[in-house]
Amino acid sequence: MTLTRNFKQTIQARALRDPEFRAGLFRESIDAMLAGDTETGKMLLRDYINATIGFEELGRAADRSPKSLMRMFSSRGNPTANNLFGIIHVLQKKEGLRLEVKAS
Repeated sequence: MTLTRNFKQTIQARALRDPEFRAGLFRESIDAMLAGDTETGKMLLRDYINATIGFEELGRAADRSPKSLMRMFSSRGNPTANNLFGIIHVLQKKEGLRLEVKAS
């Protein structure tokens, strides 16, 4: 599903003004991946990145090419575990969050 520019702008505006929304979007992306829905998880994480840090700044922080990061989180992207968890680490640090996995 392709998101419209208006929808993307709405998500970005909300993420910039609402830290709880931002954190929720980040958590939802990780939860989706852990539940086996990697496609949705990648798309949510891409939305989160676009709405917050952006791929240029993320590339600098993670020492990766922004274009490479965009490909990783595209619908056809397949980031390695090392790359994925490295990005999650950078995003947690930037957001001031520490996500934990708990068995339920």
